Amino acid sequence: MAGTLYLVATPIGNLGDVSPRAAETLETVDFIAAEDTRVTVKLLNHLGIKKPMVSYYRHNADTRGDELVDRLLAGESCALVTDAGTPAISDPGEELVAQCAAQDIPVVAIPGACAFVNALAVSGLPTGRFTFEGFLAMNKKNRKAHLESLKHEERTMVFHEAPHKLRATLDDLYAAFGPDRRVALCRELTKLHEEVRRTTLGEAARHYAENPPKGEFVLVIEGAPPKAQEEYTLEDGLAMVAKLQEQGMSARDAVKEAAGVCNLSRKALYDRVMKEKNKN
Repeated sequence: MAGTLYLVATPIGNLGDVSPRAAETLETVDFIAAEDTRVTVKLLNHLGIKKPMVSYYRHNADTRGDELVDRLLAGESCALVTDAGTPAISDPGEELVAQCAAQDIPVVAIPGACAFVNALAVSGLPTGRFTFEGFLAMNKKNRKAHLESLKHEERTMVFHEAPHKLRATLDDLYAAFGPDRRVALCRELTKLHEEVRRTTLGEAARHYAENPPKGEFVLVIEGAPPKAQEEYTLEDGLAMVAKLQEQGMSARDAVKEAAGVCNLSRKALYDRVMKEKNKN
């Protein structure tokens, strides 16, 4: 019988945020797959846990993933952790989860901290609908294409960024979305120097051009304003009804269709159609 892969969310800064269930899972699994064992050992020391660890990160995921799957199929249980936050979210852990799913290996999420969710919550921007975009590509062509695809995105957008790339990223975001688009720059969440700067892309670009950015950032960016709906008149609706009738649709069905498309009162449009019919 196959073992279980546990996706254990770890603190994004404050070790006090680790959950009792996460601690229990780390203590009871057979081994831990960690993004950086040197980082994870600090959390284990904090919890008083000693457990065998192997590294699992982007540059060894192809070969190490197969090894982990073999161990899971042999019946061992594994806790997958990143340096901070939830595994498999903008993280090579997604590949391991896909491998386990293909082999019917149970995968269990142990919930906890997630930087982009916390940033979204404190941003002051709409949270009902959002899109998580992760890190932008380093390749300029791919980065430009990514941002171009988001030019008319109406949902709130969330990005991760490292401090040494923040200035260039803000310049690219400024160019893509304009200087007045609102942004919340969330830095070092849950840590000693936590900061949330709510401003515009133009002001943010100016600020960090003069002040070297420090710490890991989550950028929460306001979506584009909704496109204005085209205004239709009764004459437009009347013309559409005539065209639909030419295609063989009944007057009643044509009015229903045209009223829906043109956002017009069905009764008002029907009355106008009947009036024109009687006139003719």
